[in-house]
Amino acid sequence: RSSVRVLCGSNWSLVLQGQWMLEFYAPWCPACQQIEATWESFAKESERLGITVGKVDITQEPGLSGRFFVTTLPTIYHANDGVFRRYRGSRTLEDLQGYILERKWEAVEPVAGWKSPSSIIMHGMAGLFHFSGWIRQIHNYLIGTLGVHVWVSYAIFILATLLIGLFLGL
Repeated sequence: RSSVRVLCGSNWSLVLQGQWMLEFYAPWCPACQQIEATWESFAKESERLGITVGKVDITQEPGLSGRFFVTTLPTIYHANDGVFRRYRGSRTLEDLQGYILERKWEAVEPVAGWKSPSSIIMHGMAGLFHFSGWIRQIHNYLIGTLGVHVWVSYAIFILATLLIGLFLGL
């Protein structure tokens, strides 16, 4: 059984309490696959290190990856009582452990308040990512299930966008 906590949109706020190391990954990402065993080993040492080790699959949690503004994979964050720092060190087990044991995270500039995953701005960003996933599902339903041509689906979204804009403009 894995020692890594899997985080999702409904339980991500757990990282606001205590000390965490959190990896954002995608199953298809070669670099993510390369550090998977190291991340598992790091998690097995988590109790000794006094931290919780978690991971987020961005393919399953686009809103959460938007909240953390993940643009590269894998992305690792350190969180200590709601203060977030991006980990940019080596991805060896020794360096990950040293980052915690030697408190190297204290020398790293925290994520700015407005870019913090718990800020209202990043809450809105998470909403945009959820909305884009919803649009993608509708598009896939139109072309896959209903057999609508791709360009007809695009035309429907263009028309909907124009109508919503006109409605909001009134």
